[in-house]
Amino acid sequence: MNQTLVNFFKKYDYSFFLPMYAIFFLGILNLYSATHAHTSEVMQDLYKSQLMWFGVANIIALVVSLLPPKTLFQMSYWAYAINVFLLILVLVMGQKGMGAQRWLVIGGFRLQPSELMKISLAFALARYFVKNNPEKELNLKQLIVPFLITIIPTILIVMQPDLGTGLLLILIFLVVAFFKRLKWKSIGILILIGLVSGSVMYKYGLKEYQRKRILTFIDPQADAKGSGYNAIQSQIAIGSGRIFGKGFKKSSQASLNFLPENHTDFVFSIFNEEHGFFGSIILIAFYIILLLRFIWLSGAVLRFYDSVLAIGIMSIFFWHTFINMCMVMGLMPVVGLPLPLMSYGGSSLLTFGICIGVATSLSNSRNLF
Repeated sequence: MNQTLVNFFKKYDYSFFLPMYAIFFLGILNLYSATHAHTSEVMQDLYKSQLMWFGVANIIALVVSLLPPKTLFQMSYWAYAINVFLLILVLVMGQKGMGAQRWLVIGGFRLQPSELMKISLAFALARYFVKNNPEKELNLKQLIVPFLITIIPTILIVMQPDLGTGLLLILIFLVVAFFKRLKWKSIGILILIGLVSGSVMYKYGLKEYQRKRILTFIDPQADAKGSGYNAIQSQIAIGSGRIFGKGFKKSSQASLNFLPENHTDFVFSIFNEEHGFFGSIILIAFYIILLLRFIWLSGAVLRFYDSVLAIGIMSIFFWHTFINMCMVMGLMPVVGLPLPLMSYGGSSLLTFGICIGVATSLSNSRNLF
Protein backbone atom coordinates (compact mmCIF):
# COMPACT_ATOMS: atom_id res chain seq x y z
CA MET A 1 0.00 0.00 0.00
CA ASN A 2 2.80 2.42 0.92
CA GLN A 3 4.61 1.65 -2.31
CA THR A 4 1.39 2.33 -4.23
CA LEU A 5 1.14 5.77 -2.62
CA VAL A 6 4.79 6.48 -3.35
CA ASN A 7 4.30 5.56 -7.00
CA PHE A 8 1.14 7.68 -7.12
CA PHE A 9 2.87 10.80 -5.84
CA LYS A 10 5.83 10.20 -8.13
CA LYS A 11 3.56 10.15 -11.18
CA TYR A 12 1.27 12.98 -9.98
CA ASP A 13 1.72 16.15 -12.07
CA TYR A 14 2.45 19.12 -9.78
CA SER A 15 3.43 21.45 -12.64
CA PHE A 16 0.10 23.32 -12.72
CA PHE A 17 -0.05 23.86 -8.96
CA LEU A 18 3.44 25.36 -8.68
CA PRO A 19 2.84 28.48 -10.85
CA MET A 20 -0.60 28.82 -9.22
CA TYR A 21 1.04 28.99 -5.77
CA ALA A 22 3.69 31.41 -7.03
CA ILE A 23 1.12 33.81 -8.52
CA PHE A 24 -1.14 33.61 -5.47
CA PHE A 25 1.81 34.28 -3.13
CA LEU A 26 2.58 37.50 -5.03
CA GLY A 27 -1.13 38.26 -5.11
CA ILE A 28 -1.74 37.94 -1.37
CA LEU A 29 1.26 40.15 -0.61
CA ASN A 30 -0.03 42.68 -3.11
CA LEU A 31 -3.56 42.56 -1.66
CA TYR A 32 -2.22 43.13 1.86
CA SER A 33 -0.12 46.04 0.63
CA ALA A 34 -3.04 47.60 -1.27
CA THR A 35 -5.44 47.48 1.71
CA HIS A 36 -3.28 47.73 4.86
CA ALA A 37 -3.55 51.54 5.06
CA HIS A 38 -7.30 51.65 4.41
CA THR A 39 -9.47 53.33 7.04
CA SER A 40 -11.98 50.46 6.98
CA GLU A 41 -11.14 47.38 9.07
CA VAL A 42 -13.14 45.27 6.61
CA MET A 43 -10.82 46.35 3.80
CA GLN A 44 -7.75 45.74 5.97
CA ASP A 45 -8.88 42.15 6.59
CA LEU A 46 -9.59 41.28 2.95
CA TYR A 47 -6.33 39.33 2.71
CA LYS A 48 -7.58 36.99 5.47
CA SER A 49 -10.76 36.25 3.52
CA GLN A 50 -8.66 35.75 0.38
CA LEU A 51 -6.47 33.21 2.21
CA MET A 52 -9.56 31.33 3.36
CA TRP A 53 -11.03 31.21 -0.14
CA PHE A 54 -7.71 30.09 -1.59
CA GLY A 55 -7.65 27.26 0.94
CA VAL A 56 -11.10 26.17 -0.24
CA ALA A 57 -10.07 26.55 -3.91
CA ASN A 58 -6.92 24.53 -3.29
CA ILE A 59 -8.87 21.66 -1.69
CA ILE A 60 -11.36 21.65 -4.58
CA ALA A 61 -8.48 21.70 -7.08
CA LEU A 62 -6.89 18.68 -5.39
CA VAL A 63 -10.19 16.77 -5.36
CA VAL A 64 -10.90 17.56 -9.02
CA SER A 65 -7.35 16.54 -9.97
CA LEU A 66 -8.09 13.04 -8.68
CA LEU A 67 -11.15 12.62 -10.93
CA PRO A 68 -10.55 10.68 -14.15
CA PRO A 69 -11.33 12.61 -17.37
CA LYS A 70 -14.13 10.11 -18.06
CA THR A 71 -15.96 11.50 -15.03
CA LEU A 72 -15.37 15.07 -16.21
CA PHE A 73 -16.79 14.11 -19.60
CA GLN A 74 -19.92 12.61 -18.05
CA MET A 75 -20.59 15.67 -15.88
CA SER A 76 -19.94 18.27 -18.63
CA TYR A 77 -23.54 18.95 -19.66
CA TRP A 78 -24.76 18.67 -16.07
CA ALA A 79 -22.30 21.32 -14.92
CA TYR A 80 -23.42 23.59 -17.76
CA ALA A 81 -27.14 23.07 -17.07
CA ILE A 82 -26.80 23.67 -13.32
CA ASN A 83 -24.80 26.83 -13.97
CA VAL A 84 -27.43 28.18 -16.41
CA PHE A 85 -30.06 27.52 -13.73
CA LEU A 86 -27.98 29.47 -11.19
CA LEU A 87 -27.68 32.38 -13.63
CA ILE A 88 -31.49 32.45 -13.94
CA LEU A 89 -31.75 32.42 -10.13
CA VAL A 90 -29.41 35.42 -10.00
CA LEU A 91 -31.81 37.44 -12.16
CA VAL A 92 -34.77 36.35 -10.02
CA MET A 93 -33.39 36.55 -6.48
CA GLY A 94 -29.76 37.62 -6.73
CA GLN A 95 -28.14 40.12 -4.40
CA LYS A 96 -27.53 43.58 -5.83
CA GLY A 97 -24.32 45.55 -5.41
CA MET A 98 -22.68 48.50 -7.19
CA GLY A 99 -25.52 48.72 -9.71
CA ALA A 100 -25.41 45.05 -10.71
CA GLN A 101 -27.24 41.86 -9.70
CA ARG A 102 -24.56 39.17 -9.91
CA TRP A 103 -24.46 37.26 -6.62
CA LEU A 104 -26.35 34.48 -4.88
CA VAL A 105 -26.16 34.33 -1.10
CA ILE A 106 -25.84 30.68 -0.02
CA GLY A 107 -25.41 29.90 3.66
CA GLY A 108 -23.86 33.26 4.38
CA PHE A 109 -21.46 33.04 1.42
CA ARG A 110 -21.76 35.09 -1.75
CA LEU A 111 -21.41 33.08 -4.95
CA GLN A 112 -21.04 34.62 -8.41
CA PRO A 113 -22.31 31.99 -10.91
CA SER A 114 -21.00 33.98 -13.89
CA GLU A 115 -17.46 33.15 -12.74
CA LEU A 116 -18.16 29.42 -12.65
CA MET A 117 -19.92 29.63 -16.02
CA LYS A 118 -16.56 30.09 -17.74
CA ILE A 119 -15.35 26.59 -16.84
CA SER A 120 -18.85 25.13 -17.35
CA LEU A 121 -18.87 26.50 -20.90
CA ALA A 122 -15.45 24.97 -21.60
CA PHE A 123 -16.82 21.60 -20.40
CA ALA A 124 -19.94 21.81 -22.57
CA LEU A 125 -18.11 22.92 -25.73
CA ALA A 126 -15.49 20.18 -25.34
CA ARG A 127 -18.15 17.50 -24.99
CA TYR A 128 -20.17 18.80 -27.95
CA PHE A 129 -17.23 19.01 -30.33
CA VAL A 130 -15.93 15.55 -29.46
CA LYS A 131 -19.32 14.03 -30.27
CA ASN A 132 -19.74 15.90 -33.55
CA ASN A 133 -17.15 15.21 -36.28
CA PRO A 134 -14.03 15.73 -34.14
CA GLU A 135 -11.65 15.25 -37.07
CA LYS A 136 -13.37 17.47 -39.65
CA GLU A 137 -13.08 21.19 -40.30
CA LEU A 138 -16.10 23.19 -39.21
CA ASN A 139 -18.36 25.29 -41.38
CA LEU A 140 -20.79 27.92 -40.10
CA LYS A 141 -23.72 25.50 -40.01
CA GLN A 142 -21.82 23.23 -37.61
CA LEU A 143 -21.20 26.20 -35.30
CA ILE A 144 -24.89 26.90 -34.71
CA VAL A 145 -25.35 24.53 -31.74
CA PRO A 146 -22.10 25.45 -29.93
CA PHE A 147 -22.93 29.12 -30.53
CA LEU A 148 -26.34 28.58 -28.90
CA ILE A 149 -24.60 26.83 -25.99
CA THR A 150 -22.48 29.97 -25.62
CA ILE A 151 -25.05 32.71 -26.27
CA ILE A 152 -27.64 31.51 -23.70
CA PRO A 153 -25.42 32.12 -20.63
CA THR A 154 -23.91 35.18 -22.35
CA ILE A 155 -27.32 36.87 -22.57
CA LEU A 156 -28.13 35.96 -18.95
CA ILE A 157 -24.83 37.45 -17.78
CA VAL A 158 -25.13 40.64 -19.87
CA MET A 159 -28.59 41.16 -18.32
CA GLN A 160 -27.02 41.36 -14.81
CA PRO A 161 -25.35 43.56 -16.28
CA ASP A 162 -21.82 42.17 -16.72
CA LEU A 163 -20.65 42.92 -20.24
CA GLY A 164 -17.02 41.91 -19.57
CA THR A 165 -17.82 38.34 -18.55
CA GLY A 166 -20.37 38.03 -21.36
CA LEU A 167 -17.73 39.00 -23.93
CA LEU A 168 -15.30 36.59 -22.30
CA LEU A 169 -17.66 33.66 -22.95
CA ILE A 170 -17.74 34.63 -26.64
CA LEU A 171 -13.93 34.72 -26.70
CA ILE A 172 -13.73 31.25 -25.10
CA PHE A 173 -16.10 29.94 -27.78
CA LEU A 174 -13.99 31.50 -30.55
CA VAL A 175 -10.71 30.04 -29.22
CA VAL A 176 -12.21 26.55 -28.93
CA ALA A 177 -13.78 26.84 -32.41
CA PHE A 178 -10.48 27.97 -33.97
CA PHE A 179 -8.67 25.12 -32.22
CA LYS A 180 -11.28 22.69 -33.55
CA ARG A 181 -10.37 24.05 -37.04
CA LEU A 182 -12.57 26.42 -38.97
CA LYS A 183 -12.66 26.75 -42.74
CA TRP A 184 -11.09 30.01 -43.96
CA LYS A 185 -14.41 31.03 -45.50
CA SER A 186 -16.06 30.59 -42.11
CA ILE A 187 -13.36 32.69 -40.43
CA GLY A 188 -13.93 35.54 -42.89
CA ILE A 189 -17.69 35.47 -42.39
CA LEU A 190 -17.27 35.39 -38.58
CA ILE A 191 -15.02 38.47 -38.70
CA LEU A 192 -17.60 40.31 -40.81
CA ILE A 193 -20.43 39.27 -38.47
CA GLY A 194 -18.34 40.41 -35.49
CA LEU A 195 -17.72 43.87 -36.97
CA VAL A 196 -21.38 44.40 -37.88
CA SER A 197 -22.78 43.05 -34.60
CA GLY A 198 -20.22 45.07 -32.63
CA SER A 199 -21.37 48.29 -34.30
CA VAL A 200 -25.03 47.44 -33.68
CA MET A 201 -24.31 46.48 -30.07
CA TYR A 202 -22.48 49.75 -29.44
CA LYS A 203 -25.35 51.83 -30.79
CA TYR A 204 -28.36 49.95 -29.44
CA GLY A 205 -27.22 47.33 -26.90
CA LEU A 206 -24.87 49.16 -24.54
CA LYS A 207 -25.92 51.28 -21.61
CA GLU A 208 -24.69 54.86 -21.40
CA TYR A 209 -21.97 54.08 -18.82
CA GLN A 210 -20.69 51.23 -21.02
CA ARG A 211 -20.41 53.53 -24.03
CA LYS A 212 -18.62 56.03 -21.79
CA ARG A 213 -16.00 53.40 -20.97
CA ILE A 214 -15.19 52.98 -24.65
CA LEU A 215 -15.00 56.73 -25.22
CA THR A 216 -12.85 57.06 -22.09
CA PHE A 217 -10.47 54.46 -23.48
CA ILE A 218 -10.04 56.57 -26.62
CA ASP A 219 -9.57 59.83 -24.67
CA PRO A 220 -9.39 59.49 -20.84
CA GLN A 221 -8.71 63.23 -20.44
CA ALA A 222 -12.11 64.09 -21.90
CA ASP A 223 -13.66 63.24 -18.51
CA ALA A 224 -10.63 63.16 -16.21
CA LYS A 225 -12.67 63.55 -13.00
CA GLY A 226 -15.44 61.19 -14.06
CA SER A 227 -15.37 58.09 -16.24
CA GLY A 228 -11.70 58.59 -17.16
CA TYR A 229 -10.48 58.90 -13.56
CA ASN A 230 -9.66 55.23 -12.92
CA ALA A 231 -7.80 54.82 -16.21
CA ILE A 232 -5.69 57.94 -15.60
CA GLN A 233 -4.83 56.99 -11.99
CA SER A 234 -3.96 53.46 -13.10
CA GLN A 235 -1.51 54.73 -15.71
CA ILE A 236 0.03 57.09 -13.13
CA ALA A 237 0.55 54.16 -10.76
CA ILE A 238 2.18 52.01 -13.44
CA GLY A 239 4.40 54.82 -14.71
CA SER A 240 5.56 55.85 -11.24
CA GLY A 241 6.85 52.31 -10.56
CA ARG A 242 9.57 52.71 -13.21
CA ILE A 243 12.18 49.89 -13.28
CA PHE A 244 12.30 48.50 -9.72
CA GLY A 245 9.24 50.11 -8.11
CA LYS A 246 8.72 52.08 -4.92
CA GLY A 247 8.84 49.03 -2.66
CA PHE A 248 6.43 46.87 -0.68
CA LYS A 249 3.61 48.86 1.03
CA LYS A 250 4.83 52.09 -0.54
CA SER A 251 2.15 52.61 -3.18
CA SER A 252 0.85 56.17 -2.96
CA GLN A 253 -2.15 55.27 -5.15
CA ALA A 254 -3.19 52.59 -2.64
CA SER A 255 -2.27 54.28 0.67
CA LEU A 256 -3.96 57.56 -0.33
CA ASN A 257 -6.85 55.71 -2.03
CA PHE A 258 -6.41 57.59 -5.29
CA LEU A 259 -7.13 54.46 -7.32
CA PRO A 260 -10.54 52.82 -6.57
CA GLU A 261 -10.93 49.03 -6.87
CA ASN A 262 -7.18 48.59 -6.29
CA HIS A 263 -7.90 45.19 -4.67
CA THR A 264 -9.89 43.80 -7.63
CA ASP A 265 -9.71 45.22 -11.16
CA PHE A 266 -6.56 47.31 -10.66
CA VAL A 267 -4.30 45.02 -8.60
CA PHE A 268 -1.76 44.94 -11.44
CA SER A 269 -1.44 48.73 -11.26
CA ILE A 270 -0.51 48.59 -7.57
CA PHE A 271 1.88 45.70 -8.21
CA ASN A 272 3.58 47.74 -10.97
CA GLU A 273 3.88 50.79 -8.74
CA GLU A 274 5.52 48.85 -5.92
CA HIS A 275 7.68 46.42 -7.89
CA GLY A 276 8.20 48.23 -11.18
CA PHE A 277 8.94 46.81 -14.59
CA PHE A 278 11.29 44.15 -13.18
CA GLY A 279 8.71 42.76 -10.75
CA SER A 280 5.99 42.80 -13.40
CA ILE A 281 8.16 40.77 -15.78
CA ILE A 282 8.54 38.11 -13.07
CA LEU A 283 4.77 38.00 -12.54
CA ILE A 284 4.07 37.82 -16.28
CA ALA A 285 6.66 35.03 -16.57
CA PHE A 286 4.64 32.89 -14.13
CA TYR A 287 1.51 33.43 -16.23
CA ILE A 288 3.39 32.51 -19.41
CA ILE A 289 4.70 29.31 -17.77
CA LEU A 290 1.14 28.36 -16.83
CA LEU A 291 -0.23 29.14 -20.29
CA LEU A 292 2.55 27.15 -21.96
CA ARG A 293 1.74 24.17 -19.74
CA PHE A 294 -1.90 24.32 -20.91
CA ILE A 295 -0.78 24.42 -24.55
CA TRP A 296 1.62 21.52 -23.96
CA LEU A 297 -1.20 19.58 -22.28
CA SER A 298 -3.52 19.99 -25.27
CA GLY A 299 -0.99 18.13 -27.41
CA ALA A 300 0.14 15.58 -24.81
CA VAL A 301 -3.24 14.05 -23.90
CA LEU A 302 -4.56 11.06 -25.83
CA ARG A 303 -8.27 11.89 -26.15
CA PHE A 304 -9.80 14.67 -28.27
CA TYR A 305 -12.12 15.75 -25.43
CA ASP A 306 -9.13 16.25 -23.12
CA SER A 307 -7.35 18.31 -25.76
CA VAL A 308 -10.30 20.63 -26.43
CA LEU A 309 -10.95 21.04 -22.69
CA ALA A 310 -7.30 21.96 -22.07
CA ILE A 311 -7.54 24.69 -24.73
CA GLY A 312 -10.80 25.94 -23.22
CA ILE A 313 -9.17 26.27 -19.81
CA MET A 314 -6.13 27.95 -21.34
CA SER A 315 -8.39 30.52 -23.01
CA ILE A 316 -9.98 31.40 -19.65
CA PHE A 317 -6.57 32.18 -18.12
CA PHE A 318 -5.24 33.89 -21.24
CA TRP A 319 -8.14 36.27 -21.85
CA HIS A 320 -8.43 37.20 -18.17
CA THR A 321 -4.72 37.98 -17.95
CA PHE A 322 -4.44 39.72 -21.32
CA ILE A 323 -7.57 41.87 -20.98
CA ASN A 324 -6.92 42.87 -17.36
CA MET A 325 -3.31 43.91 -18.01
CA CYS A 326 -4.24 45.80 -21.19
CA MET A 327 -7.15 47.41 -19.38
CA VAL A 328 -5.09 48.86 -16.53
CA MET A 329 -2.41 50.09 -18.95
CA GLY A 330 -4.98 51.98 -21.01
CA LEU A 331 -4.70 49.66 -24.03
CA MET A 332 -8.30 48.43 -23.73
CA PRO A 333 -11.54 49.79 -22.22
CA VAL A 334 -12.22 49.02 -18.55
CA VAL A 335 -14.50 45.96 -18.47
CA GLY A 336 -14.04 44.70 -14.91
CA LEU A 337 -12.33 41.32 -15.42
CA PRO A 338 -10.17 40.13 -12.49
CA LEU A 339 -6.52 39.18 -12.83
CA PRO A 340 -6.28 35.39 -12.21
CA LEU A 341 -5.18 34.49 -8.66
CA MET A 342 -4.23 38.14 -7.98
CA SER A 343 -7.56 40.00 -7.75
CA TYR A 344 -9.67 39.68 -4.61
CA GLY A 345 -12.74 37.44 -4.97
CA GLY A 346 -13.83 34.05 -3.70
CA SER A 347 -15.82 32.98 -6.79
CA SER A 348 -12.90 33.93 -9.02
CA LEU A 349 -10.47 31.86 -6.92
CA LEU A 350 -12.84 28.87 -7.00
CA THR A 351 -13.06 29.09 -10.80
CA PHE A 352 -9.30 29.21 -11.31
CA GLY A 353 -8.80 26.49 -8.69
CA ILE A 354 -11.19 24.21 -10.59
CA CYS A 355 -9.32 25.01 -13.82
CA ILE A 356 -6.00 23.97 -12.24
CA GLY A 357 -7.59 20.80 -10.89
CA VAL A 358 -9.06 19.89 -14.28
CA ALA A 359 -5.74 20.48 -16.06
CA THR A 360 -3.96 18.30 -13.50
CA SER A 361 -6.59 15.57 -13.92
CA LEU A 362 -6.08 15.60 -17.70
CA SER A 363 -2.32 15.40 -17.28
CA ASN A 364 -2.55 12.68 -14.62
CA SER A 365 -4.69 10.60 -16.99
CA ARG A 366 -1.56 9.91 -19.05
CA ASN A 367 0.01 8.01 -16.12
CA LEU A 368 -2.47 7.40 -13.30
CA PHE A 369 -5.94 6.65 -14.71
